[in-house]
Amino acid sequence: MRHMRKLVSIILLISVLTSQTVFAEAKKLIPMGESIGIQLQLPFVYVAHDVLLPNGEWLKKGDFITELNGRKINSVDSLKEELNESNLTLSVQKKDEKRQLALTKEEASNILPFLKDETDGIGTLTYIDPDSKQYGALGHQIVDGVLNAPPKFKEGSIFLASIEQIKKSSPGHPGYKISVIENNNIRLGNVVSNDMYGIFGQWETNNQSLRQPIEIMHVEDIKVGKAELYTAIEGSKVESFDINIIKVEDNFLQFIVTDKELLDKTGGILQGMSGSPIIQDGKFVGAVTHMFVEQPSKGAAISVEEMLKKTPK
Repeated sequence: MRHMRKLVSIILLISVLTSQTVFAEAKKLIPMGESIGIQLQLPFVYVAHDVLLPNGEWLKKGDFITELNGRKINSVDSLKEELNESNLTLSVQKKDEKRQLALTKEEASNILPFLKDETDGIGTLTYIDPDSKQYGALGHQIVDGVLNAPPKFKEGSIFLASIEQIKKSSPGHPGYKISVIENNNIRLGNVVSNDMYGIFGQWETNNQSLRQPIEIMHVEDIKVGKAELYTAIEGSKVESFDINIIKVEDNFLQFIVTDKELLDKTGGILQGMSGSPIIQDGKFVGAVTHMFVEQPSKGAAISVEEMLKKTPK
């Protein structure tokens, strides 16, 4: 996300603070619904795609690049800075297996496009606390698609994203948003934690117009019936769409998209909609977490009351 570029979301469908003061302080939240680009900067370098080297050896997806000529490597930039010798030795690790690769400077330069030191994607901003200026997004944890695990990260950022194109969902084939980062990559906030109920951090900008805070609906008050979903499916405009809550169980609920416009444009729920706020009777109910792949008009959500339990101090 250091440069303007299209991002296809691969994020969808997928500290412990239980004090009652959390709910008191966050009794009213600002519902959002904006699409956001998310970047987590990692403290290591890994291989994003299999690469066949000229000597017949492979760099395999998920391998970690740990050293170059005995010097520790913790970012792609630091690796580039070390490419100043003709003959290089690359230290590669995967799990407990370590190996050394002998490369020329040219060969090492050629593998740079296949290396990463960040995890990024597209999701939806759920809420901002008007008092603490903390935000919550996604409603689920970010799992890196190559590492198949929640990545350890040293810092993170969120940016406003604009929807350029929609790949419509159909039964058995989840759709997705194609987005580009807006506003010259101006950061909206940091990322402090990546937990099972979403990403959380501090809102940092005054440039984004915000809605009025609304009361949180307690889980026991959520009813089967009509509700609204806030999300963006064109540009950066957040719109309200009709849904019908069909099941409430513990801190989770299921719903059906009933809005004809949303169904026509998206087929229902898309990858990248996770985090979209759900409102019922003017109160903040929860956030979308995933779709039912065989029935994309059907989705699931977590209550915002439960999501707040993971808000960092």
